[in-house]
Formats: sequence, structure tokens, C-alpha cells
Amino acid sequence: NLTSYGATALAIITFEAFSGLWINAFIIYVLCMGWFKKKTLNSNEKILLLLGCSRFCYLCISWVYSFLSIIYPHHIFVYPRLQLAEGAHSFSDFSNLWVSACLCIFYCIKIANFRNSFFIYLKVRIDRMVPWLLLLSVLFSLVIGILFYVISDKLHCKNSTGQRSLWEVKYKKNDHFFLIYFIIGFVFATSFMGVIFPALLLLFSLWRHKRNMQTNSMKDLSMDAHIRAMKSILSFFVMYNINIISFIVTTIYSTDGEHPIIFLLYVFLYAFPGVHSLILIFSNPKLKNTLLRILLCVKCK
Repeated sequence: NLTSYGATALAIITFEAFSGLWINAFIIYVLCMGWFKKKTLNSNEKILLLLGCSRFCYLCISWVYSFLSIIYPHHIFVYPRLQLAEGAHSFSDFSNLWVSACLCIFYCIKIANFRNSFFIYLKVRIDRMVPWLLLLSVLFSLVIGILFYVISDKLHCKNSTGQRSLWEVKYKKNDHFFLIYFIIGFVFATSFMGVIFPALLLLFSLWRHKRNMQTNSMKDLSMDAHIRAMKSILSFFVMYNINIISFIVTTIYSTDGEHPIIFLLYVFLYAFPGVHSLILIFSNPKLKNTLLRILLCVKCK
């Protein structure tokens, strides 16, 4: 039976998930249409396209998992559906984190101004490195998704029927927990370093550029580029912190599925893929102008 808590949670999750799906679908559509017309994509567009795809998949998988867990729990806790859902969810979630970190690194290398020879080498080579960074991010996420599938298969207890049909969502406290914490800790640590270091470098570059900038009445394009990049990086930094806090808190309150804190965390988790993508849209002139044109046409009609 659907409780009032379950109905409220499902309504909020559905609204946030579908809003995020529309926002990321807009990014995918605009970039794919530009790709079709120009027959090419620049490095920034490649990262945004893959990020939009990973978030679109993440929201789809998360919504389906939440919907079945609340409405039809006996249909999701069946071998191997639960294991496949957790593996696919891990793949989309971690690819989202690492591709976002790639975007932060790209912004830092492209915009920050340093005279270091290694940094200059990266600035020259970054466009060639982006496809390989994205490929590695997807491959690492795929490996982790497979590991989560395998670990999930061992963590869930079989019922007494022995037919592997219905699985109890009940975790064993064994050595596999250490492996799960190690994997998640590694993913969050690498994505955190991919965000915090570019943010610090951009802040230092912005401070040095502002100090050395001569006073004039002309608009400083370099300063605007620094600020736009900092907005994107700081927004992902907030998303990263919410992800890691949610992991810790959901682990503590794993036995109480209807705890208010768990509910609030789900609200934040489903909101950020759409909110951060919306920030990226308004930070990108092409996406921003296309969105404003569409909104203007809708308003006129």
C-alpha cells in the first residue's frame, strides 16, 4: 500500500527528475544539432554532451528505481533486477562525477594564465587530451558499475526458497563493505581533487589577473571568462559535497527508509543534476541564446 510519505516522496522525485531530464535533453539536442550542422564539436561541447547524456541516464535509472521501490517493491527486489539497477545506477552516477571533474579541469587549463612550461604544454595539448579523458572516465565508471553488480550479488541474502527469485534487501556486515567504501571513497576523492585544484588555480589566476590589470573603461573578457568558469566549478563543488554527505547519512540511517533526513537528501540529489545543468546552460553563450530564443517563441505564441 502506498503511504502518504511514499506518495509525497514520489511526487517530488518525479517533478525534479523530469525537470532535470528536460534540461539535460535540451543540452543534448542543441549540441547534437550543432554537431550535425558543423560536422564537428569543440572540446567544451564534447564534455557538455557526454555530461548531459550521463545525467539523463542517471535521472532515468534513479527515477525508475525509486518508482518501483515505492510502488512495486516486489518487482525490483528480484534477481537480477536489483543487481542490474545498482550496477547501472553506479555507472551513471560515477561517470557524472568524473565527467564533471573533466569539465572543471578543462576550464582551468583553458582559462587560467600561468607561465609554467608544463601548464603551457597542457594548454596546447588539452583539446587532444579531452577525448581520452572522457573515454577513461566512461571506462572507469563501467568497471565500477560491474564491480557494484558483483558486490551487490554477494551482499544480498537469498531467501529460503533457494530459487533466486525474491531477494531480501538486507546487507551482511562482511568484508565486502570495506570494498564498497574504498571504491566510493576513491571516486569521491578523485573527483574532489579534479574540482578543488582547478578552483584554487582559477582563484589564484583571477586574483593575479585582477592585480595586474590596468584600469580602463573597456570590458575585460578574461575576467568574465574566469568568473563564468568559477561559477560552474563552485556549483559542482556544492554538488560533490551533497553527494558525499548523502552517502554518509544514508549509511547511518539505512535502517529507517522514511527518516526525514533521508527524504531531504533525496530532494537535493534529484534537484542538482538539473540545477547544475541549468547553470552550465547560462554559462554557455550558445546554449543560453538558444534557450532564450525558444522561451521568446513560446511567449509570443
